[in-house]
Amino acid sequence: MSRLENFREMSVAEFFAKYREVAGFSNPARALYQTIRELVENSLDATDGHGILPEIRIFIEKVNSSNEKSLCRVTVEDNGIGVPPTVMPEAFGKVLFSSKYVIRQTRGMYGIGVKAAVLYGQVTTGSYVEVISSTKGSSYIYMKRLYIDMKRNEPVIVEEAQWRKPGLWHGTRVSLAIECDWPRAKSRVLEYVKRTAIIAPYADIILQTPEEEIIYFPRTTRKMPKPPRESKPHPHGIDVETLKQMLTNTKAKTMLEFMEAEFQSVGKITALKFLETIGLKHNMRPKKLLKDSNGAILARIVDSMRLFKFKPPRSDYLSPLGKELIKIGLTRMYSPEWVDAITRPARVYQGHPFIVEVGLAYGGSIPSLEEPILLRYANKIPLIYEEREDVSYKVLKDINWKNYEINMPAPIVVLVHVASTKIPYRGVGKESISDVPELEQEIRACILELARRLRRYLSYKEREAEAMRKVVVLAKYIPEISRSLKIISKSPDEWKPLEPNEEKDIVDALIKLIANYIEVSKLITGKSSVEDMIRDIISEVKIS
Repeated sequence: MSRLENFREMSVAEFFAKYREVAGFSNPARALYQTIRELVENSLDATDGHGILPEIRIFIEKVNSSNEKSLCRVTVEDNGIGVPPTVMPEAFGKVLFSSKYVIRQTRGMYGIGVKAAVLYGQVTTGSYVEVISSTKGSSYIYMKRLYIDMKRNEPVIVEEAQWRKPGLWHGTRVSLAIECDWPRAKSRVLEYVKRTAIIAPYADIILQTPEEEIIYFPRTTRKMPKPPRESKPHPHGIDVETLKQMLTNTKAKTMLEFMEAEFQSVGKITALKFLETIGLKHNMRPKKLLKDSNGAILARIVDSMRLFKFKPPRSDYLSPLGKELIKIGLTRMYSPEWVDAITRPARVYQGHPFIVEVGLAYGGSIPSLEEPILLRYANKIPLIYEEREDVSYKVLKDINWKNYEINMPAPIVVLVHVASTKIPYRGVGKESISDVPELEQEIRACILELARRLRRYLSYKEREAEAMRKVVVLAKYIPEISRSLKIISKSPDEWKPLEPNEEKDIVDALIKLIANYIEVSKLITGKSSVEDMIRDIISEVKIS
């Protein structure tokens, strides 16, 4: 006799607790890295996303070690806008509850990250998360200790308190215990913090390791990228369910008002032309389209939107770094011999604007490797894992560096940053970007342009080096030539040793002649002029 299957509902919190590897918590080493990443991302969004120069403090402390498991307490503190006490429980104790469910460039996207870390802490240590926060302008600091009820996907507050704020501090401090593997995670964590310091040179970052080692990346500039702004959806980027939701929430009285008010890049004339194209009256009430029988009409509207020639999405909502900050970050970390960067004009994929930025550094303290060092970023997030799955790696490995006078191994760093309201990640772990054709084209264009600039620099440098070699060879003979010229200019019976002034005049004339004949830049000579360099060479020449 066959047995009927038992069916039950699984909450989203229970799902991520059971299948935590989906969110990047696959093992204790990866989980420690992922926890730090999620907390730091929230802190940076709460600071630079609101025009505040970030001050990020990261503490990793060993709580307990045994033969079975090692536990760490991870604490991240920032000076951001803070979390209001009314939403603090849900912000840290309810999966898919977030302030990021709008069309805006943010580091986080899904409202999962920090809650996934809380769930991982619960299932591996049985402990709760502690959150201390104060908003700008508030007179109080609030503390809540809580855990997530996985069956109901609801926060459960264990303890809470508030006290008057003694100073002007605002921000958030989050602390939780998790199962970890610091020895295996150490290199990834340090690399993540280092790459964060590269992409955010305006941030002041301190990391304290379990060995109580302090790693400090001080702020090197006060220049910040402009904060991102919330934008409306573009007609090319919606689907049927999104359209239904927009129709449900709209306050527009007519379809003409709906098109103008709810979408970006749609004006009155464009809206009238589109409505005429699909055969809808401009004074029709939007709510009428929500009838159950209108499913086919809504699908036709969405298909027509994707084909209609609306203006492209606006890019001024995005927050690119700009080439100056990229060059500051690369220079600060690698002290390169040469560095340059490009920020490309905005482009669009699936109705979403994106901007690609690439920086390239050469020489200095960069190690010579068989492949360029690739630093990948998405909305200012360092991507550490899954490098070979990323579109940037795909582009980089196809470049023949010999075409640019670079023979591998060579000291090269390539930084790729993608800014968008929707990053096409390959998975929830947000560690690699899909190879969207439009994105791939922009990354390739940036890298090739910078490679051409580097080739010009290296060619110029080689010409300078050759010129300097000529200067050195000619300069060594000046003392002897000056004596010979004096001798052959007179008959043998008039030969006599040169007077000091006579020799000096001839030497000066020869120095000027060589300096005018061969031009060498200050970059190569290291001197104020070529003449100074020649005099230094002559001073070391001894003629018997």
